Amino acid sequence: MTEIKWDIRRGPEIYRTVYDGRLKNWISTGKIKRGEILVWTSGFSGWRRPEELEELGQYFERWEKSQSEERERERKRKRKRKRAQPIPLSRKPIRNILLIEDEKDLCDLLSESMVSEGYNVEIARTRREGINILKKSSPDLVFLDLKLPDGDGMSVLFQIQKSNPNTIPVIISAYGSAERSEEARRKGAYIFIDKPFTDREILKVMRKLQRKRNPRRRVMPQSRGATCEVS
Repeated sequence: MTEIKWDIRRGPEIYRTVYDGRLKNWISTGKIKRGEILVWTSGFSGWRRPEELEELGQYFERWEKSQSEERERERKRKRKRKRAQPIPLSRKPIRNILLIEDEKDLCDLLSESMVSEGYNVEIARTRREGINILKKSSPDLVFLDLKLPDGDGMSVLFQIQKSNPNTIPVIISAYGSAERSEEARRKGAYIFIDKPFTDREILKVMRKLQRKRNPRRRVMPQSRGATCEVS
């Protein structure tokens, strides 16, 4: 059986004659798209649009379907990469910070830096202490370690969502993984910060959160009356 030959016209000039298999391959791989060419073959009375022909139209549909599926996969990948939780809607500036962290040196470093910037800081060294503070007060921002002496800090996220919906939870941990990071975000954490980090990096994150929470005006914490409390 002789393979069909197609004359292809792009614009005013005929520039190529190709076999049927090659033309279909070009269409199904996106090298030729709808509206780009006209075709002619033996038995045609004139030039035709290939997308309107039964024998060629299905290859355009195949390409377009594959592109639609790829765009959907890319949207899902982007959503997964950008899974940071939305900042709570409260316009209250970030001033009160809770550190739930058992490493004393790290607590001292962070609290001193935060207090010098005008923030009020409380510290909890265990999961239980952190939950007790959350039941009594509503910090604007919580830095939460996952590996605590009395259990997994992940459970504290539930308490934050239950009792403190306007609190922004940020995970800090040396035991991060893609799975743990994704789990933390699903449970309400805004971001997951891997240890080690510097106090400068943490303050940078806090300023970014401050701007996002108050996008229309620059809000700085009060420099007077800042406290550092250890529970």
